[in-house]
Amino acid sequence: MGKGRLEAFSDGVIAILITIMVLELKVPHGSSWTAISAVLPIFFMYILSFVFLGIYWNNHHHLFSLAGRVSGGVLWANMHLLFWLSLVPFLTRWMGENNFDSLPVATYGAVLFLAAIAFTILVRVLIGAQDSDTRLRDALGGDFKGKVSLVLYAAGVALAFPARWISLALYAAVALIWLVPDPRIERVHRTSGRG
Repeated sequence: MGKGRLEAFSDGVIAILITIMVLELKVPHGSSWTAISAVLPIFFMYILSFVFLGIYWNNHHHLFSLAGRVSGGVLWANMHLLFWLSLVPFLTRWMGENNFDSLPVATYGAVLFLAAIAFTILVRVLIGAQDSDTRLRDALGGDFKGKVSLVLYAAGVALAFPARWISLALYAAVALIWLVPDPRIERVHRTSGRG
C-alpha cells in the first residue's frame, strides 16, 4: 500500500486543527492594554499548541519520508495519533479561558502524553511494515528524545496541581527538544543523497 494518501489525510487533519484553533481566537473588546491582557492567556496557549501541532506535522513528514510502504496497522496507528491531536484545540481553549487552572493544565499534559505514546506506537508499527528496509529503524535507534519527552509529560501532569507553571514549563521544554527536525532522519537523507 502506498503512503501518499495517509500523508495527505494527516496533513489535512493537522491543517484543520490549526484552523480551528485560530478561529477560536477572539478579538479583544477594546483597544487598551487591559483589553489585550484579557486575551493573552488564550493567545499564549494558541502559540504553544500551534508549535506542538507543527512539531507533530514536521516529524510525521520526516518519519514517512523514510517509509517505503504502509500497512493496515500503520493506518490505524496513524488514526490513533490523529485522535489525540484532535483534542488539542478544545484543550487549548479550555486552559486559556480558565487562566491555566490545574485540571485543564493536567488534562492538556495527559493528552500530549497520550499523543506521544501514539507517535511511539506509530513509529514501531511503521518500522515493522518496512520488511527488509532497515533505514527507518537504523535512523531512529533507541529514541532517547521520545523517552525523555514521555517522562517530562508525565512529570508535568503530576505537577499540575501543586505547581501548574512548572507543568507548562515542562511542556514547553518538550516542544524545544523537538523543534528541530529529527537529525537522525536528516543524516540518513544526506547519506542517501535525498537531503
